Amino acid sequence: MSKLPNTTTIFTTMSALAQKTRAMNLSQGFPDFPAPEPLTEALARATRSGLNQYAPMAGLSSLREAIAAQLQRYRQVSVDPLDEITVVPGATESIFCAVMAMVKSGDDVIVLDPHYDSYVPAITLAGGRPVHVPLLPGSFLPDWQAIEAAVTPKTRMIVVNSPHNPTGAVWTDADLRKLEQLACEHQLWVCSDEVYEFLVYDELEHRSVLQYPALRARSFAHFSFGKTFSVTGWKTGYCVAPPELTRELRKIHQFVTFVAATPIQAALAQFMQEHPTYPDLLRAQYQARRDRFCSALAQSRFQLTPSQGTYFQLLDYSAICEDSDTALSIEWTESRGIASIPVSVFYAQPPAQTLLRFCFAKTDETLDAATDILCKI
Repeated sequence: MSKLPNTTTIFTTMSALAQKTRAMNLSQGFPDFPAPEPLTEALARATRSGLNQYAPMAGLSSLREAIAAQLQRYRQVSVDPLDEITVVPGATESIFCAVMAMVKSGDDVIVLDPHYDSYVPAITLAGGRPVHVPLLPGSFLPDWQAIEAAVTPKTRMIVVNSPHNPTGAVWTDADLRKLEQLACEHQLWVCSDEVYEFLVYDELEHRSVLQYPALRARSFAHFSFGKTFSVTGWKTGYCVAPPELTRELRKIHQFVTFVAATPIQAALAQFMQEHPTYPDLLRAQYQARRDRFCSALAQSRFQLTPSQGTYFQLLDYSAICEDSDTALSIEWTESRGIASIPVSVFYAQPPAQTLLRFCFAKTDETLDAATDILCKI
């Protein structure tokens, strides 16, 4: 009997369908434009210079030092590169390791719906029980009254995500302070997915759990180079946690993947050292893409609220039809040539809503072609 029945990810399903039908793929989150040239050149140099064997299990020291410098620059937090940073082959792996390290059989873990789809399988494999609490409709911000009501003596962890995939919501300072209070009062561990940290728009700011001392002491914070540097296929990220939590995460990490790819780490370290302010460019670039996408849809039949963060935009199709979002995403991939993600799949109990998620991390040409299709629906 399968430990994870019916768990082929929606991203695998929709990307495969897009490839089969030759549809425009705005479902899975990846850019269709090149990575920074100095970064790809650094990777070529790393492979040619012989950096092709195992790195240290926790990551190259040069990369961990570059990460610490970036955290100091952008989050104003001091992090020990040796004992608090672990380089991993993708944030999904470090989220898995954090859950496996801290959740025991019979523990409850609070998950906020809609949620990224890797959280619940990790909890299930650890023997825990996911406790689903819906985010507030419309804003998709946390409903703290409902979250607190869901806490019991069995609750061991809460998984949070801001900027939020799939909705693009960005948590406020008040939300982080409430999370800090809740975690401390109930002795909860926090698994914080912050992979879209630099993709925040309209003068909003990303706030990390690392910026709240009492919260930081109880948190695993997960980040992605793929999202920041447009190299999702490199599958490299990192986890920041206090030394005692880092030790627990590494106990699992060493038996899951052991180490992230060495030449990729070397390239990232060199690029971050030589271009420390590169993340400053992202807000304007991605907001321009979001605005182009949303503005072109102003005359369409879709309803939307511009995404606050990530590179995803929700579109409400209620004025077009009442079909289920899963059926509609498949139908439009096959008949209209454009693939999206149905938002209902991110819920344990989907509410009555008509939302599809589209990725706008695309060139102007791709966005224009996509909105031309959508405006004709």
